[in-house]
Amino acid sequence: MARRFPRLAMVAGVAVATLTALPGSARAQSADLVLCDRVAADPADPDKPADVRGVADVAASDIATAVKFCKNAANGSRRAMYQLGRAYAANRQMPEAMAAWRKAADKGSTSAMVELGVLYGTGAGVAKDEAQARKLFERAAEAGNPRGVSNLAALGGGAGASSNPARARELLSKAAETNAEAQYQLGMMLAEGEGGAKDDIAARALFEKAAAQNHPGALERMGAFAQEGRGGAKDSDAAKAYYQRAAALGDEDAKKALERARCPYAIKDKRGNLVTNLCW
Repeated sequence: MARRFPRLAMVAGVAVATLTALPGSARAQSADLVLCDRVAADPADPDKPADVRGVADVAASDIATAVKFCKNAANGSRRAMYQLGRAYAANRQMPEAMAAWRKAADKGSTSAMVELGVLYGTGAGVAKDEAQARKLFERAAEAGNPRGVSNLAALGGGAGASSNPARARELLSKAAETNAEAQYQLGMMLAEGEGGAKDDIAARALFEKAAAQNHPGALERMGAFAQEGRGGAKDSDAAKAYYQRAAALGDEDAKKALERARCPYAIKDKRGNLVTNLCW
């Protein structure tokens, strides 16, 4: 399976009772950030609290809510400022998104650095500037952001992570202590022997950690490893369960694996072309 780098592309009620002991301004700020997180948090953002699930994309129906509450919370939270940029981007307001991401990056948001790097790397809404993109990805990578590492690798050439996979492992190892995306990316490098020795046992352990945090790619890899007995015990029932969890989160490889399990017998013509599959 090819390692899945993030592409250089774009990317109801609150428990008020728990907030009543706070002063008015703090209470409003806390509620704003809670709602901002609920509709606009990025699952891959290292700033995201562990108990916030996040959304892959800000839903169209949530854009107005995200803009309102993230804007209210942004002055006191770089995470909210970054998420405000996500809301603007979802509404195709790219100048506003860039402005929010610049402010968040200035405050140290590595996810904002990555998003700005994506814009410069692709020339979306700004003059294409690969050197600037590389600088932003490098800043994010050095701070331990796994998307910074993988997008740096996707750029290729220069002093980036792709020209020094051992360095990429080192950067990911730091982030993998706490971040599911980094655990997944490092697991892929270990599973493929990229940047160092191949180690299925260590890769499986990393995938298991990320899978426990509902990382779709890691769940799919755990399914494959359990199915094949790579890095540990072979367990068809566990493999199916992992695939089902990954598929429910939208992982296409997991969906295909489940379909292959459901329809395992391929009927081919005399030229070896697939005609149909026999399903259970």
